Amino acid sequence: MKDKAQSETLLSVDNLSIGFSQYIGGLKRRTIQVIVDLNASIGHGEVVAVVGASGSGKSLLAHSILGILPGNAIMSGRMAYGGEELTAKRQAALRGKEIAFIPQSVNFLDPLLRVGKQARIGFDRKTAAARQRELFLRFGLKEKDGDLFPFELSGGMLRRTLFATCVREGVKLIIADEPTPGIHPEALNEVLTQLRQLADSGAGVMLITHDIMSALKIADRVVVIKDGRTVEVAEASAFEGQGEKLAAEYTRNLWRALPENDFDLMFAGDGGNGHVA
Repeated sequence: MKDKAQSETLLSVDNLSIGFSQYIGGLKRRTIQVIVDLNASIGHGEVVAVVGASGSGKSLLAHSILGILPGNAIMSGRMAYGGEELTAKRQAALRGKEIAFIPQSVNFLDPLLRVGKQARIGFDRKTAAARQRELFLRFGLKEKDGDLFPFELSGGMLRRTLFATCVREGVKLIIADEPTPGIHPEALNEVLTQLRQLADSGAGVMLITHDIMSALKIADRVVVIKDGRTVEVAEASAFEGQGEKLAAEYTRNLWRALPENDFDLMFAGDGGNGHVA
């Protein structure tokens, strides 16, 4: 876990609001507000889990940091990276270099291209093969695995390959959008271990997930979002007992609804099976 030397703020998101402009009835325009005054931050060497129900704005938060929101998005608030404003120009320069994005689906990988070649994309041709082998070794893949197509890999190998194609040398911030849905427990543990190791090496990790229990295995802090708003930012250690250390009723309800706790059916609509509904 992080220490004081590592916890200097890497990314801060303050009062983020996102809406989408839509035309209805010809020239009449309206704005649908999705995120309102959302706040979050990540320090060096820290894993911050962002949890909330589907449609709460978790992925939009990730896309806003990366600068990949659709053209009809209207955004306000302030984002800073490394203490400086994260402008559109900086986002474009940092994306894929210092800021890495790990998508939810392994379908991100090209099914018709051997995975070794996919991991070489973006490298200088003279050094690409060597860099790819280094990445595979780093993420627990064998050199011969590079000759395989995605359909020939196990679930855990696919996830490790996805890491190898997305997380490169020099990355300081990793945004992982639901990287663990519906995978075998062994593969799940591998993904969590990789994310924790990346943080322990000094990177900041934003883990967007429905799976609270899995997130708590590696997270330092948890940002709870509901309806596009930050409900609470809590230390991971606060998720214990009956949630007495949690400040927000909504967060306590999520925690109590998990089967690992008392699974109170009053709150089953907010969670269950370790996931936020």
